[in-house]
Amino acid sequence: MAVPDYQTFMRPLLKLLADGTTQRMRDIYAALATEFQLTESEMAELLPSGRQPTYMNRIGWAKTYLLKAGALESSQRGWVQVTERGRELLRTQPEINARTLTAFAEFQEFQGTGAVQAPTQAAPLPDAAASPNTLLSPEEQLAALYAELNKALAAELLSQVQELTPAQFERLVVEVLLAMGYGGSMRDAGQALGRSGDNGIDGLIKQDPLGLDRIYLQAKKWQNPVHSPEIRTFAGSLTYHKASKGVFLTTSTFSDGARTTAQQIGNIILIDGPQLAQLMIEYGVGVDIHSTYHVKRVNSGFFEEL
Repeated sequence: MAVPDYQTFMRPLLKLLADGTTQRMRDIYAALATEFQLTESEMAELLPSGRQPTYMNRIGWAKTYLLKAGALESSQRGWVQVTERGRELLRTQPEINARTLTAFAEFQEFQGTGAVQAPTQAAPLPDAAASPNTLLSPEEQLAALYAELNKALAAELLSQVQELTPAQFERLVVEVLLAMGYGGSMRDAGQALGRSGDNGIDGLIKQDPLGLDRIYLQAKKWQNPVHSPEIRTFAGSLTYHKASKGVFLTTSTFSDGARTTAQQIGNIILIDGPQLAQLMIEYGVGVDIHSTYHVKRVNSGFFEEL
């Protein structure tokens, strides 16, 4: 089964603590993973940030929501126990989720929903069944929105790149490779050749101060897919220049045959239009930072040292 959403963990988490004991979150993670029969691969699944296992993050948010609703309490860091309100929820609520918790003033204040309303009137959160995003933890929702924005930005970037002249596109791909760290800080590390007589090479990147090791570039501002013959021609150009490495970039895509040919040749990297746009975003080529949001966490070590 897939890793349950954070709301699905709420009732099992309360039930695990129903005997009134104070338990470590470390043990709770393990117990709930066993209860939901999570596989090793499911427990190894990480958040998009790569900083925490997804199941632990979702259990952690279930704990946070229950704490904010007064169903759990924590007298020391990393330990939790159920409250009388939590026991009452177990007795009266067959399903416990974020909507259930809006009945409590503390949780409404945490959610920023304003004055307390009667449970039958309180509806600050959409029904989980109606909105898939409510099944994700807040961190996952933020990551999903970030990915959506990046996808839209990549499409807009690629549209702009398509408007460049071939010569401008050749200079762009050199800029991207330099931004990625190829060529170091040398002033002439990157060079767009783009002239007749370049023997099938559109640019080059010098990888060392003496220019002994170079990466040669082929840039095609095409609408149609690149096929195997173009890859083989580029490979011949690399042989002519006694080059050991090449990067073939295009605004379009590569056919399966072209990718197979490049893999067989072994020293040619292929970068298609969508990959190029993502590299431009990642390395800050042709984009500016519009807004910055800092997601902060409590530094528990700071308080322990006071």
